[in-house]
Amino acid sequence: MAVFTPSLENLIDKLASLPSVGRKSAQRLAFYILGMSSDSVTSFIEAITNARASVHKCGVCCNFTDDEICPICSSKERDNSVICVVEDPRDVIAFEKTHEYNGLYHVLHGVISPMNDISPEDICIKELIARLGDGTVKEVIMATNPTVEGEATSMYISKLIKPLGVEVSRLAYGVPVGADIEYADEFTLIRAMEGRKLL
Repeated sequence: MAVFTPSLENLIDKLASLPSVGRKSAQRLAFYILGMSSDSVTSFIEAITNARASVHKCGVCCNFTDDEICPICSSKERDNSVICVVEDPRDVIAFEKTHEYNGLYHVLHGVISPMNDISPEDICIKELIARLGDGTVKEVIMATNPTVEGEATSMYISKLIKPLGVEVSRLAYGVPVGADIEYADEFTLIRAMEGRKLL
């Protein structure tokens, strides 16, 4: 005997297919949606539809934007000589929250991963290289995640950039504040040592 109606089961399945949403969370969301007013549901659907129709990659940095060029790339206040390369648009938000970085960004939308059939052509590498031709950019900061795929992607891009005469740097990853050194893995400790600074 079916627990849910076919329509409700379909809604739960769709919600459960979202990242980080398990079956129980999907059920809670589905019942919440059923309890919403018709106007709220319509507004919710319109928000999704409008975002899908309006949001696209920036013509320069490949970050998500509603305009042809995103606000960061079009800003006159940013340092055009530095580009920070990140894997995901959410990484841009994380850096912007620090209020410490004033350069530009480039969003790869993934990393090279042969295991997942993701090649260099599948992410936004050629768009990055195209930005380095006029001599404006002096430094590219590789800020991919410290994973095997992130490191491999960083090394691959670095090899493409170095012949262009642009300096390539890598984020210094280290032991997080509040963590015990004895529990840090070797990779984290190596990064922490490499990224050490004089006091």
